[in-house]
Amino acid sequence: MKKLLTHSSMAISFFESVLRSCDDAIITKSLDGRVTSWNPAAERIFGYTEAEMLGQSLLLLFPPDRLNEERFIIERVMLGELVDHFETVRLRKDGLPIQVSVTISPIRDEHGRVVGASKIARDITEHMQLHEHLQYFKALVESTEDAVISKTPEGIVTSWNAAAERLFGYRTEEMLGQPLLRLLPLDRLHEEDDILAQIRVGQRIQHFETVRQTKAGTLVPVSVSISPIRDAAGRVQGASKIVRDISAQKAMEAQLRLTASVFTHANEGIAIADVQGQLIDVNQAFSRITGYAREEVLGKTAQFFRSGRDGPEVLAPLLRDLLEQGHCQGEIWSRRKNGEAYAGLLTVSRVCDPQGRVQNYVALFADVTSIRVQQERLEHIAHFDALTNLPNRLLLSDRLRQAMGQCRRRGQSLAVIYLDLDGFKTINDSHGHDVGDSFLMAVAQHMKQALRETDTLARMGGDEFVAVLSDVGCVESCVQSVERILQACAAPQSVAGLTLQASASIGVTLFPQDDVDADQLLRQADQAMYEAKQSGKNRFHIFDPVQDAELKSRAGSLVELRQALHAEEFELYYQPKVNMRTGAVVGVEALIRWNHPERGLLLPAAFLPLVNGHMLEELLGDWVLERGLRQLSEWQRRGLDLQLSLNVGARQIQRPGFAAHLAACLASYPDVAPSRIELEVLESNALDDIEQVSHIMRDCHQMGVRFAVDDFGTGYSSLTYLRRLPAETLKIDQSFVRDMLDDAEDLAIVQGVISLAQAFRREVVAEGVESLAQGLKLLAMGCELAQGFVIACPMPAADFGPWLQRWQPFEAWTRS
Repeated sequence: MKKLLTHSSMAISFFESVLRSCDDAIITKSLDGRVTSWNPAAERIFGYTEAEMLGQSLLLLFPPDRLNEERFIIERVMLGELVDHFETVRLRKDGLPIQVSVTISPIRDEHGRVVGASKIARDITEHMQLHEHLQYFKALVESTEDAVISKTPEGIVTSWNAAAERLFGYRTEEMLGQPLLRLLPLDRLHEEDDILAQIRVGQRIQHFETVRQTKAGTLVPVSVSISPIRDAAGRVQGASKIVRDISAQKAMEAQLRLTASVFTHANEGIAIADVQGQLIDVNQAFSRITGYAREEVLGKTAQFFRSGRDGPEVLAPLLRDLLEQGHCQGEIWSRRKNGEAYAGLLTVSRVCDPQGRVQNYVALFADVTSIRVQQERLEHIAHFDALTNLPNRLLLSDRLRQAMGQCRRRGQSLAVIYLDLDGFKTINDSHGHDVGDSFLMAVAQHMKQALRETDTLARMGGDEFVAVLSDVGCVESCVQSVERILQACAAPQSVAGLTLQASASIGVTLFPQDDVDADQLLRQADQAMYEAKQSGKNRFHIFDPVQDAELKSRAGSLVELRQALHAEEFELYYQPKVNMRTGAVVGVEALIRWNHPERGLLLPAAFLPLVNGHMLEELLGDWVLERGLRQLSEWQRRGLDLQLSLNVGARQIQRPGFAAHLAACLASYPDVAPSRIELEVLESNALDDIEQVSHIMRDCHQMGVRFAVDDFGTGYSSLTYLRRLPAETLKIDQSFVRDMLDDAEDLAIVQGVISLAQAFRREVVAEGVESLAQGLKLLAMGCELAQGFVIACPMPAADFGPWLQRWQPFEAWTRS
């Protein structure tokens, strides 16, 4: 018995030692909830001493919202059940709540009856705080846009967040336990060895940029930061890795580099100005073009570069467009640092912020001085004679029209003088073209000296000149001027050591006259010149309006023409148009003929002038259009695919509804493609009303119909008008082609027309080609399309098919 008591004492002593050394609060209580034991850990956790708690209700530790828990616990204990590890909140003596994990067991007596309860409470406040922190940091990791990855020191993935899934395309289960090498391109595998080596020695790797590969195989530029993960003892257990997709940043950097490169290396000058118009930056091209270094122009305004050549009429529209539309474009003249003026093609745009407020102005300009000089040279070639530098027939026509308008407004008179040198051919043939050209230049200079500055002297070609004398006053005053010109032409000229002399035959016509235009005045003067030459040369003849008697007979001729139209006496002949270089027949031109019952076959020159400006001109034009379409339709049914050129008169094309009439005619022949139709408009007719004709031509263009300017070079066409006239083809007048091999001036005009066509991207066709040599010369100058007698004369439609079968290209042309 004594031994048994000894063992019991020892057991009690052991359990008391356990109770006192345990870190968990061990408490016992009666069934009414009063404390019966309280160990030291309970004192540390709850702050109450054993003396303070023995006999007290354990509800002292319960927050008000947890009081019902005690009743629940007692009920479970009285049933003999174990309440195992439930987490709750209790109050310390100082009133602070703490998180506890509680296990409660029933206490039984020797008969097995439940007489109380033992409670083990563990303070898990720190644990819960750590758990909350863990959940917080986990939420941060999962919500961040950056990929957060952890791995072992060997590079095996141990965590993989949602951003990593989005960035690389691998799901978490696909990457956990896998080597991170999977993300490295083949040429970057060495990077992982370097990274792991630094991590193992505890080094951090701050923000380095590299490239990683997605599951789809695409490469993504990334920024990477890596930190070692250590255990409690400070040993490296792995690494955490933050990966940021910098694709957008790289794209923006590339865009910025591109923008900077464009700004720096552009051939065009670029200037950026502030809202006040002061320059804040310029590129290298700006300095190259203007001669000013960047530092010299910062803070300057556009006024600093003004040359003075452009007036308000040039600058005001540009400023208005910039203010109203936010951008403007135009050609202006500026001045370089060395004082030299240059032409610039300028574009200015405003730059606004998201609220629409102007932040800056950006100006882009190119030096187009060489183009402007070339354009001016072409303008000069187009309007001035290459030999004498006098106005040519193009410029003369314009000046004559202007002078006529001025006469009408001021009630003045003018005279048109048409002059042909007598004996020039003999000089040319005897002494050669060089001497002949020098003689012409000398005579032209003497004639200019005989005229006033307000008069115009022009060379028409060869040895023919025209002078327009403005404000001549009376006939006697005009005669005095003409006699001075005769004397100037007859004066001996010293040329190449020779003394040469010629005379002149001059025709004169006066304006105003009723219902005449510039071309009629020129024809009148030409006719009078012919009378002077027939009368013995070295004299002048004044056009007599009384000879207008012809016009009285015109009415009878018009009646006859109208009857001929109803009697079907007209017929279309067709002249082929070929590509001399390839030999291909590219089209035909329809030319009207009159099968006169008494006079036989008449060419257009015999009757078309009679209908000029008359309603019959429109009727004949409509007849030509309808018959031409009918013939083209028939040829297409036979398998001939040709382009048909039809001549259109001034009155016909300018009448209201011309485009609608053309559309109706085309609708009558639906098998004829509009693109196979080319309408030829005389240059002089097209320019009578450039605005109206251009509008009508554009309407026809919308149907697919093409246009050609016929007899180009015989009228007046400035480069401005040529740009505005929407014709695809220029036809060189045969009068220039015919003599171009013998007349340098005609050759220069032909070359000028070809150059104009090339400059304006127009097709060019030479009319009146009568020899192989002419064709070879045209080919050498860049003109490949031609028509003329050496190819084929105009022929009836029935003869065209047989001719086409016989046609053989000229080897001399195709070889060239």
